[in-house]
Amino acid sequence: MKTPFRVAAVALCALLALTGCQKSADAAFGEKVRGYLLAHPEVIEEAIVALNAKKQADAANLAKASLTTQKKALEADPRDFVANPGGQITVVEFFDYRCGYCKLSAPEVVKIIQQNPDVRFVFKEFPIFGAESDLAAKIALTSAGKAKGVQLYQAWMAEKALDDAAIDRHLAALGIDPTAAKAAGESPAIAKQLADTRDLAKALNIEGTPAFIVGDRMIPGADLPALRAAITEAKAAIRRAG
Repeated sequence: MKTPFRVAAVALCALLALTGCQKSADAAFGEKVRGYLLAHPEVIEEAIVALNAKKQADAANLAKASLTTQKKALEADPRDFVANPGGQITVVEFFDYRCGYCKLSAPEVVKIIQQNPDVRFVFKEFPIFGAESDLAAKIALTSAGKAKGVQLYQAWMAEKALDDAAIDRHLAALGIDPTAAKAAGESPAIAKQLADTRDLAKALNIEGTPAFIVGDRMIPGADLPALRAAITEAKAAIRRAG
């Protein structure tokens, strides 16, 4: 992590570099700028704060525009498993069954689904933690996996370290033949769906899990208070519109 001094030094060098192109016309100007900044280093800090705020605002606006553009792929891909499909509000989650923060979020996700029938919950299988993650995602996208969608999600997320044996154990407990499910998971259509989800995540600059999306708002990480607040705001917007 850069120290405030190093950040200030970098900023000062950048400013001086910009003024340097004018030295041939006015060499004294650069020296005046340098002297002023050295005498008032707080100006550099203020500029950095303002620049960071602008970058954050620009990033938020860009993300909002991307979410609008990708709305159909996010919310209405018929290949995804959706809990409460008749809900008025849609929440999308990009997740991995072996992600620790996804596991932390999972009980709240299940609670939202159970307590809010008006909230559609779209599960985007986004395996990024290796072979077991890939296997679990493929099985979850089979017809047998989707038939037990929330139960399977809840069971696998409860495992501290999901491995092949745990995958099989929970499948059998839910009445799913592990061998048949694994074979079905090798479908080219499922491979295409996972590839499409990876492309969608890339387009939205999603690099980790979990990532939640509510309307035009993205909530990265296991920020459950922000997720609950976004759902509350979306419900309030619907009431106002009605």
